[in-house]
Amino acid sequence: ALAITQHSYAKLEPDRMGDIAALSEGEGALTTSENTTKEKKNDCDFVLWKKSKTGEPVWQSPWGLGRPGWHIECSVMASAVLGPQFDIHTGGIDLKFPHHDNEIAQSEAYFDSDSWVNYFLHSGHLTIAGCKMSKSLKNFVTIQQALEKYSSRQIRLLFLLHSWSSTLDYSDHGMEKALTYEKMLSEFFLNIKTHLRSLKQLNHSSAYTKFEEHDLTLNERFSTIKKQIHIALCDSVDTPTVMENIRQLISAANIYMNSTNITINRLLLRNIAAYITRLINIFGLNSTSSSDDIGFTRSGEQQASAVNV
Repeated sequence: ALAITQHSYAKLEPDRMGDIAALSEGEGALTTSENTTKEKKNDCDFVLWKKSKTGEPVWQSPWGLGRPGWHIECSVMASAVLGPQFDIHTGGIDLKFPHHDNEIAQSEAYFDSDSWVNYFLHSGHLTIAGCKMSKSLKNFVTIQQALEKYSSRQIRLLFLLHSWSSTLDYSDHGMEKALTYEKMLSEFFLNIKTHLRSLKQLNHSSAYTKFEEHDLTLNERFSTIKKQIHIALCDSVDTPTVMENIRQLISAANIYMNSTNITINRLLLRNIAAYITRLINIFGLNSTSSSDDIGFTRSGEQQASAVNV
């Protein structure tokens, strides 16, 4: 195992250094077979170069004919394209150790650097109705199969309602939450457009009205939520918090619109709707967008089930 003063091993998960079970899961027979263990100075050493089996790719090397180990393949491909240092390396949470830790160890040793990658982003797994997706369980669902049942917008909503770094379960129950959220957005935009129709009939000066106390209250809530959404997006792209804040903003706007004995400030409502529309455009919930559009675009609704996720 790497033990040089200027470099360290298992940077991502230092507590798992020496974890033979994890190494075995990552490298299989390369860790556990009797012949391999005899050739190692340390049981925790991982393979950089291995002898090719019949039918496998083969290259000449100082150690004879063989091919790169799994970890070195990724280090070489990434560095060949991005150079000796780059910003973001991604992968599933199961690759954190040993794969990514091994990539770091060999790359930083080769480049004599203590920072090969600035940020690692590890995504959570996708499960199907609580089970790991696999052909053996016959619960394998392709994107095209999912699109036969749900629109691309609805599937994107499912992902937005969950953290990218946590396990996501694709199930009817999970999709029901996405459908409910989509319905909430659609009804909100419909109500907003109803109020905005009368705004078009007003002249430019009549459209602007002084904020009353109830207007100020909603506008203050709007400002607070915008700040919270910005903070959430800066915090490891926390989309579940963003979606919850959008829900709270819509709830506040609905209460405002349904209030009796008050004059509705339609420009304030339009600003709120335009802000939410901008967010759903950024999140890819509209296939097309225009600066003048509010809500889901008509073309997006028509193409929703045909667009790839």
